[in-house]
Order: sequence, then structure tokens, then C-alpha cells
Amino acid sequence: MAPHKLLLFVLLITTITPPSLANTDSNVTQEQNNQTEKEDVESEDDNLSLEPEELKRYQVNVELKGEPALAQNGQPAAIAEEVGNNAEILPEANTAQQETVKSKEEQEIEDLYNNGTKILKRSRDKNLRKEGYKLLVKAADLGSTKAMERIAYALLFGDQLPQNVTAARDLFDALAENGSHKAQTALGFMYATGIGGSYNQPKALVYYTFAALGGNFVAHMILGYRYLNGINLPQHCEAALVHYRTAAKYVADNVALNGETLPEKVRLTERAGNFSSNGQIMELDLYQYFQLIAEKGDLQSQKAFYYLSKAAEGGSANALGFLGKMYSEGNEAVPQSNEIALIYYRMAAERDNPIGLTGLGLAYLYGKGVSVDYEEALRYFKKAADKGWVDGQFQLGVMHYTGLGVKRDYKIAIMYFHQASQAGHALALYNLAQMYGSGTGVVRSCLTAVELYKNVCERGQWTERFLSAYFAYKENDIDSAFLQYLFLAEQGYETAQSNTAHVLEYEQTSLNLKIDCYHMALIYWNRAAAQGYSYARIKLGDYYFYGRGTKVDYETAAIHYRLAAEQQRSAQAMFNLAYMYEYGLGTEQDLHLARRFYNLAAETSTDAYIPVFLALFKLGAINFIHSVQYTNLSEVWKQIHLDRLLRRHWDLCLIMILSLLLAVLTAYRHG
Repeated sequence: MAPHKLLLFVLLITTITPPSLANTDSNVTQEQNNQTEKEDVESEDDNLSLEPEELKRYQVNVELKGEPALAQNGQPAAIAEEVGNNAEILPEANTAQQETVKSKEEQEIEDLYNNGTKILKRSRDKNLRKEGYKLLVKAADLGSTKAMERIAYALLFGDQLPQNVTAARDLFDALAENGSHKAQTALGFMYATGIGGSYNQPKALVYYTFAALGGNFVAHMILGYRYLNGINLPQHCEAALVHYRTAAKYVADNVALNGETLPEKVRLTERAGNFSSNGQIMELDLYQYFQLIAEKGDLQSQKAFYYLSKAAEGGSANALGFLGKMYSEGNEAVPQSNEIALIYYRMAAERDNPIGLTGLGLAYLYGKGVSVDYEEALRYFKKAADKGWVDGQFQLGVMHYTGLGVKRDYKIAIMYFHQASQAGHALALYNLAQMYGSGTGVVRSCLTAVELYKNVCERGQWTERFLSAYFAYKENDIDSAFLQYLFLAEQGYETAQSNTAHVLEYEQTSLNLKIDCYHMALIYWNRAAAQGYSYARIKLGDYYFYGRGTKVDYETAAIHYRLAAEQQRSAQAMFNLAYMYEYGLGTEQDLHLARRFYNLAAETSTDAYIPVFLALFKLGAINFIHSVQYTNLSEVWKQIHLDRLLRRHWDLCLIMILSLLLAVLTAYRHG
């Protein structure tokens, strides 16, 4: 079945009637209307399909179903046959006319897709979203593979469309037959997790591999993570390096020079207000505002320019610096002008603003509006770096790495790249990964390079799915949140792995999972723990202690508690380990070690003070009772020599004490 015909069947299942979309509003729930409309890696532009040099030799051309089959001469098969039969009477003008019609149709499909995705991306208005889906459905009906891919992912995740895993699976199957690397990635995910079908790891690896060969960067991340950790594949650092480097190069090529704003990765395990790692959660409106500033395009740039201009009028040095950046790069809101950019940069630099200092440094480094002057560039970058500005540190690293204006020195370059990478600068991380991967200026380390590349990859645009997953969870759309976190977990995000395990343990999903929820949660707690998350390590200990998703194994539980206590200094793990030493569970009973770990837990966290006090009080009481039970009191009395204790007149001392007590009681009674 051709994909565009299958799409009509899928839309009938999901109660969307093309092209009128009469039932779209009634089927898209209020929770889905409030979700962030993000165009992630599943709806990326065609320029995302850039194959790495290592994989180019495997590239093949795939003919799309739903479009006319091409004969060897490049014409539609039916037309080619007719041309062959009537070569003398068919004018050449007909061929040109057909090509013109075809190009017009292709342009119409492209316009429909671009306009539809633009509306969905920029608008939360119900009626406008309806119009956006009308355009996407029409583009898909005309054979747009990109539109079909977007609709299939929306059906899978319940993102903007009613969730229908079965319909998404059918559409992915048809698209994958036509060589869609995005559909192949989705099928690999579904086979790897047992969602919407059978649980089949070999098939998952086949689909992931073909998707990676087709240029899908998410598939590269998944395979890199699996090779790095030996998940259903032999552990192979060099193979992981190739995959992560491919995806990291795309991220580095597309990241803004002045860094990027990463979406919040909210931990569901931190249930007190669901605070994220930096203690804040951006609400939906605020998030969309920052997206408007971050993205290119008419509306977004005008919005950014308006707010920055207002802030600059109020005396904000940062706003002056960012306005300089806007004029330096140029967009729909402001024309590119190095002269105006320099004015704003100088105004910011006069206020000792590091953004302005860095902007001036870049102007002198690349000769934007001024003559190239490496010494001036170096001076401005140093001023910005001294203020802790990561872009200044990064540019100093670049100058020492390339030898621009200074003597080439890889060690100094690495020092500056390390400083910038501590603040999460993506380009600094990427350059460090390149140096460790090639052994430039440092001893080559495959593992270090892979970890750095992985860090860069996790700053790609696909990270935006964290927000849509969180808002789905916040609106109690558990199935949608679970699948989105699960997809991110497959890519190796530790936060997504712990969130997936949390949902499996504490929430109810209506999805037909092929394996036990506790067992599946155990898998993702284990993956999160392997990446250094102490809470996940404690959860592993709990699962083995209580037998959740596995058999009761006190020894393994004690091992996990000990790892969390020693490596992550977790007070909870210390308390649990002390309890096991107290009762001899999974280890030999040792009351002295139990007391030691109880005390360590109290020293590590003030929250553990009361539980530790009660545990130590109980431990002391039990010790006292045991000592009384096993002690012969008559023998103790015989061993007490009062003559030695109170000297010769102990009896007189005792009489005096009793008399004093009698006097006190008498006085109290008469008083």
C-alpha cells in the first residue's frame, strides 16, 4: 500500500477526515493543545541527512512509493512506455510541459509542508492549529514524505494528535519500505522497547543501523550509546566514537557562536515541586518566549529586537551586547551591519560587559567593520575571559589552537577549552573531544572523547522533547509523557532514563507493555545509575532488597548501597547500609560498622539527623537489653567491693544520704 493511501486509512482511524479536518478540534484534547509545539529531529529539514565520510560508501538511492515509478531514462514508467510506442508522434514540448507540471506540484507540496509546520510551531491558537494540520494532511495526501513522517511521530507520541500507536506503526512500516531513515529509527525504537508490537532487539539494531546509514543523527546517538555500554552489542569504544562524532558534528555546526539555551530537563524523581537540576522550571509561556528569541524568522527576530531594545533603553549592558550580535549576524528584523554592530558592542564594552568585549574581539579577529588585528582581538577576549565569560575563554582557546596572533600552544588551548566546557559551552566540548579523539596536545583517550561527544550530542535540537514530555506529564497525559521519555532514554539521556523508570514505578500507563513494569523500570534505573545518578543507584538497591522486578538478593542490594555511599556520598545509602550491617542482611552482622555508617549519614545530611538519632537510640537500647539478659546480677554484686569504693565508713555515708532524703521529703510534704 502506498504511504499516502495508507495515510488516509490512518487518518480515518484517528477520526481526522482529510481534507476538511472536521473532527480535529474535538479529538485534540485540551492537554495536547497546551503542549509545546516543537519541531524536533523527527521533523528536521533535509539538510540534517548529511552522511559522515565513514558511511558515504553505503549510501543508496531509494525510490519513494506513492510517486510514479521511474524508468531508466528518468521518466515515469507509464509515460516512458507510451513514448517508446509513439516516439515519432509525441512532441518534445510535451516532455517539457510534464516537467513543468511536476516541478509546480513539487513546489506546491513543499509550500504546503513548510506553511503547515510554521503554523504549528508558532501558534497555540486552536483554529490556526487546525489550519496547520489541514495543510500537512494535504501535503501528505499529495505524497510528501516529510509530512507523513511528522504525522506518524505525532500519532506515536500523542503530540498534537490523538495518540494511536497502532496507526503510527503502520505508517512507519510503509515509510521505512521507501527508505525513510526517520521511520526506520522509530521502528527500531518500537522493537527495542516492545511498544506497539513484539520485543525484538535484533530487529531494532537492524533498523537503527539502516537509519544511521541513511543519515539519522538520533540513530547515531542510540548506536553510540549501545556500543559505549555494550547494550545488545559488543562493547566497542571506537565504534561508539564514530557514531557520537557524526551526531556531534551536526550539533557543533548548527550551534550559535555565543552558546545556546538548553531546555529544562526536569527530574520527576525530585517530587517536591518537581524542581529541575538548577532549581527552576520554565513555564510554557516563558519557554515559548525564549524560543521566539532563539529562533530565526520574521516574527521571532522582531520579538527579540523589541524586547532587547526596551532593555537597552533601560540601561541593560547585556541587551546592548545582544543587539550588537543581532546586527552582526543580520536577520529579518534588522539588516546585517557591521558598523551598527560595532556601535552597540562598544557601548556594552564601555560598561565592561563581557558580551560587548567578546563582540569586539570577534570583529577584530575576522575583520568585521575594522581591520584584522589579532592583538586587539586577544586583548578583548582576555578581558571577557577574566570576567568568567565562557565565550571569551573559548575564543582564547581557538586562538592558541590555531596560532592566530600568538604562538600555537595546544596545552594553553586545552586549558581554555576546559574552562569554557565547565559552563557547558558546546563548541568548547566539541573541540576538546576532537583533541582527545585524535591525541592532539594530549594523550589520546577514546573513552574521554566519547563522553565529550556524547555531551555535545545531548545539546542538540532533539533535547526540546524534554519539555513536551514534561508538560504532558504535568497535564496527566501519562502515555504521551512515558513514550517521549522512553525515546529520549534510548538516546542515552540519564535524566530521561530515571524519569522513564519513575513513570513505570509510580504511574499507570494504558500502553500494552510486553515486559513487567518493575523489570523494565529496573533496566532504566540501572542505566541511569551507570551514568552516576545516586538516586538511581539507591533504587537498584531497593529493587534487589524487596525483590521488585527480580529476586530478593540482599548481597546485591548491599553492593549498590555501598557504591552510592562511597562514590556519591549519599546519606540515604549510608543509612540503608548501616541497617543491613545491624541485622546482618547481605553481609556479616557488625554493630560497630552499623553505628559508623549511621553517624556518617548524619554528618553527610542534616535531614538524616532525626532518623539516625532514633536508629542509634534503638541500637543502644537493644545492646543494653542484650547485656542485661546475658549478665548474672548476683555475680556482679559480689564483685562490687563497697569498702574499696566508699572506704571504711561506707555505712555512715549511706545513713547520711538516706537521712537527707527523708528530710527533703518531709519538708516537701509540709510545705
